[in-house]
Amino acid sequence: MHILVISQYFWPENFRINDLVQEWTRRGHAVTILTGKPNYPSGRVFPEYEQNPERFGAYHGARVLRVPLLARAQGSVRLLLNYVSYVISASALGPWHLRGNGFDVVFVFEPSPVTVGIPALVMGRLKRAPVVFWVLDLWPETLSAIGVVRSRRVLGWVGRLVSFIYNRCTLVLGQSRGFQTSILQYCRDASKVRYFPSWSEDVFAQSDATPAPEITSKLGVFNVLFAGNIGEAQDLPAVLEAATLLKDNPGVRWLIVGDGRKSEWLQDEVSHRGLAQQVMLLGRHPVERMPSFYSHANALLVSLKKDPVFSLTIPGKVQSYLMSGIPILGMLDGEGADVIQRARAGMVCGAGDARGLADAVLDLAAMDSNARRALGENGRRFAKQEFDRETLMDRLEQWLTEAVDTQRERGRDR
Repeated sequence: MHILVISQYFWPENFRINDLVQEWTRRGHAVTILTGKPNYPSGRVFPEYEQNPERFGAYHGARVLRVPLLARAQGSVRLLLNYVSYVISASALGPWHLRGNGFDVVFVFEPSPVTVGIPALVMGRLKRAPVVFWVLDLWPETLSAIGVVRSRRVLGWVGRLVSFIYNRCTLVLGQSRGFQTSILQYCRDASKVRYFPSWSEDVFAQSDATPAPEITSKLGVFNVLFAGNIGEAQDLPAVLEAATLLKDNPGVRWLIVGDGRKSEWLQDEVSHRGLAQQVMLLGRHPVERMPSFYSHANALLVSLKKDPVFSLTIPGKVQSYLMSGIPILGMLDGEGADVIQRARAGMVCGAGDARGLADAVLDLAAMDSNARRALGENGRRFAKQEFDRETLMDRLEQWLTEAVDTQRERGRDR
């Protein structure tokens, strides 16, 4: 197949679409990606890209085409402009860049925003190719949950846009089973809605990584590591409240690896709360380096704000955490918490429960090392059963073939 990927984000930004593209090319598919200039999450175009953009024109045999966009920045207005600029640029320039190219299927990667579906529909129509849409973030619900949009009228407009996009796709894939309920509010045809979770990435199974030199090893210290996006949804205020509750305990240290819209706030708040000795802010690093940071961790932390939409979500880091074989601390509700509990891979408290998180840290730290090791092994076994990469890749490949066949049948019926 020749697959056209529509994604606002792509390598050298760290997203799962990178791994997916690499797998498709390994399986012999031709892949072209229509994306923007890399600037996530800092809002600054990556210096290495600016210095040599030609170096980023191919990725593991896939062709990468980039369109201009307005970089991200603080504030909802600037973020909206970032989203809109990609839609306009990809919809207007994409057809020109891809002139003369035929595609079997258009695949949409949507961690946010849902507007990425607009250029996908444009390209699907022009190339007479089916569109397969992978939903990793629910709109309009997420906009309301993180407080970006509070107007019911605006949320209604976004809902109509979501409905417009979903109903013109051949298949709509939801990253959790809970997502399917929301998707079906906007998609009239239930038969094209499928459950497709993120997979456990093999890199996180690495157990012999050299410990990251950025972290000083300390005997007798229990390290809780948070890795990933630092944004509104991750409820870092509650995490810092838990760290504050344990401030006088020299045996607990918090390691935060990542970047995002709340990074400056987090740095200021750590200083304001006097947590510089307890909380290490380690910045953003490529996914390949994550095992070296994980090797310092006694527990891995995942957190989400308390909101009905987030209770439907399985954060992508959960699959990675499970595969690492390290116990998990979860401060979240719903499906993400259920996965950790079913896996018997760690301890969970409710979303926003800082006291519960602090108590869970102390309970896990007090455990025998063999008991903690057993939790980690449980997690890895569960990851291989439920989120096996090869199985999920096979399933997605079958669905892409199904979408192509459906498109051909529709063409014959006309």
